[in-house]
Order: sequence, then C-alpha cells, then structure tokens
Amino acid sequence: MAKKHVKVAVGVIIQNRNIFVSKRSEHQHQGGLWEFPGGKVEAGESVTDALNRELKEEVNIDVHSSDAFMIIEHDYGDKHVCLDIHLVNDFSGEPKGLEGQPCKWVSIEQLHELAFPTANLEIVAKLQAEF
Repeated sequence: MAKKHVKVAVGVIIQNRNIFVSKRSEHQHQGGLWEFPGGKVEAGESVTDALNRELKEEVNIDVHSSDAFMIIEHDYGDKHVCLDIHLVNDFSGEPKGLEGQPCKWVSIEQLHELAFPTANLEIVAKLQAEF
C-alpha cells in the first residue's frame, strides 16, 4: 500500500511577537498536540489560496498577505507531509477556534514549552532564532 503524501499550507500568525496556535483534536493524526493553523492543499489549489481558505475556515481570519517562511518535508511513518509555511502578519479579524479547538496566543520565547508534532519543531526553532 502506498504511503499517503499530503501537502499542507501552514500559517504562522504573528502579532506583537506572539504566535497564534491551536490544539489538534484527539481523533486527528498527531491529535492532542499544538499546531500552527492551516490545512491540506486541494487539487488545483495554490498554497496561498489554500492558506487563505483554511485560516478563514479554521480560525476566522482574512489573510491580506503572507510571506513564504520555510518548507518542511517530514515522514511520520504512516504519512509523508510537505509543510509549506507562511508568516501571516497582515490579516483582519480576531483569530479564534471555529472548530471547537482550544487556541491561544503564545510568545515566541515560550513556543518551545508546548508539545508540537515533530515536523513543527523546525518552525519553532527558526522562529526563536530569527525573532
């Protein structure tokens, strides 16, 4: 059986040196861990369009612009993910969990204190090194 490959648009939402994170539902892959909001890029959809759609559906913000930050390829054994990560600091609306997921703002300095999926640890490290 072929391993599932998933391309994911990820938004690192930044405001005043704080990052908006949400907690994955227990029934999801990597459930119970904190994450940067985003979701699967659908067939025929650009990463930017997927990011804008996912952040509106998931955390209720309208993205006005975003900047490419990094790309991470990670193999979880049961699934291979390609995370296309963008910094989002130009948006409107107040981020909140529209799917019942816990969400919060965390200072860049405190990000390493949260439990993230393994693939997200590189994002935390780069944010803490660059900001």
